Amino acid sequence: MKRILLPLALVLAVSAQAQITNNPKAKVDPKNNKVSNPVVEKPKVKLMSRDELRACINQQDDNSKEAEAIKVEQASYKSNAEKLKAEKLTVEAGEADLGKMIEGVKTEKQGILDMHAALTAEAPKLSKDELKARNEAYQTRVNAFNGMFEKIKAADSEQGARRKDFAAKVDGLDAQFKALEERTEKHFDALDNWKAECQNKPYDEADEKAIRKEKAAAAGK
Repeated sequence: MKRILLPLALVLAVSAQAQITNNPKAKVDPKNNKVSNPVVEKPKVKLMSRDELRACINQQDDNSKEAEAIKVEQASYKSNAEKLKAEKLTVEAGEADLGKMIEGVKTEKQGILDMHAALTAEAPKLSKDELKARNEAYQTRVNAFNGMFEKIKAADSEQGARRKDFAAKVDGLDAQFKALEERTEKHFDALDNWKAECQNKPYDEADEKAIRKEKAAAAGK
């Protein structure tokens, strides 16, 4: 089958006409056959290169992943803070109980001292049996006090360990908050950078599809 060949001048004329946007308002001067409103070609929009678009897409994906990671970290911080609030109540209750025990021991100690003073003052007037009975009562009270003192020492040690553990958790929560704050600031900086370099910049949709296909293939490996 023979190909139909158009004259070169006609081909050029057709090609030139295809590149010019029609202006329906243009008027032709019948005297000189010139267009009174010349047609102006629209400036070509500069599109991002595929590499530039790929960098923007990667940055956007990274920002999205980081946003989700920050949400997880925020939830973790909130959970830890709630746990510490509950633990703080336990620590404070332990402090209150320890305080009551200490006051009780102080009161008992003073009572024993008063008992000893009274026994010393009254001893000369007491019979041998009365003195013996008073001494035994005094010693029984002293032994009980010694047991109370050992118990309060153990309670104080336990409360001290609880207090130390709670303080370490508070320091850990403060460190988590500081790290989260710094991470969030960096994320905001990354978002601002993406907006400056990528937002509202034109690109070829074919390039985007190709890049998305590349990323999907890479993720499937």
